[in-house]
Amino acid sequence: MSDTATKNGQPEAEAAPKGVDPRNCLNELTATEWIPETVSVWTQRGLGAGHPDAQIERQHPAPFSFTDVSRLVKFFSKSGETVLDPFVGVGSTLKACALEGRRGIGIELNPKYVDLTQKRLRDEVRDMFSTAADQQILLGDARSVVPSLQADSVDFVVTSPPYWSILHKEDHKANQERKANQLDTRYGDNPADLGNIADYGVFMRDLAAILGGCARCLKRKRYMAVIVSDFRHKSKFYMFHADLAHALEPFGFEMKGLKVLYQRHKKIFPYGYPFSYVPNIHHQYILILQNIK
Repeated sequence: MSDTATKNGQPEAEAAPKGVDPRNCLNELTATEWIPETVSVWTQRGLGAGHPDAQIERQHPAPFSFTDVSRLVKFFSKSGETVLDPFVGVGSTLKACALEGRRGIGIELNPKYVDLTQKRLRDEVRDMFSTAADQQILLGDARSVVPSLQADSVDFVVTSPPYWSILHKEDHKANQERKANQLDTRYGDNPADLGNIADYGVFMRDLAAILGGCARCLKRKRYMAVIVSDFRHKSKFYMFHADLAHALEPFGFEMKGLKVLYQRHKKIFPYGYPFSYVPNIHHQYILILQNIK
């Protein structure tokens, strides 16, 4: 028998935490906490490359900080709810979920990163009140794993997907920051990896199909946040964030906002000098989409 209290045969809503509007069905934030999270520009908050708890995160060629994910998790879900990351990498989302009291589901194609995620949860989550044991990492291709998840079982989706085959380029950054420290410069050699698709149109089609497929397991009116970056390939600049937002519309995901994640600590390199303008991209975008199915 369920322990959930009932009233007139219907589940009775739990009391809201102190200071939280009882009408707030999205999160557990007060009005004071809510407001700064809606600002359209955030500054990236990493631990720093030398921090002991950043060493596993650095093993991934395109990491994003669990501290940034935590902000999204806290805004778009409540304690005990389920968060899905279909491209979990080395587990930033699962670490954030463990520390914020959510149940995380992560999907990862590369066995090496699955092992690193498990190690990260063991070694970096030291809070005795964490939900590290409730985090689930699934090894496999998101194309086949996402359809196997239970319908309407997820409260929030957050992920940073592959950025096409951009990691195959070995520029100043890759040489100075990755290769010199014997760190991975690409996701892997698995042909199923989206990062190994040569054609941008095919890449966008497959990525949209995976993220769009999350609409089935994501509850109605709940949100998906996708962290991406625009990029330059050869002489062309790709507005990846805009292309992806447009590609997700047929799946029932409606854009509700866009955040700029300012990466002020990134190094500057002489791209294009002295011949042409090539930007040093020091920000990512966070697409905020709602499942309106």
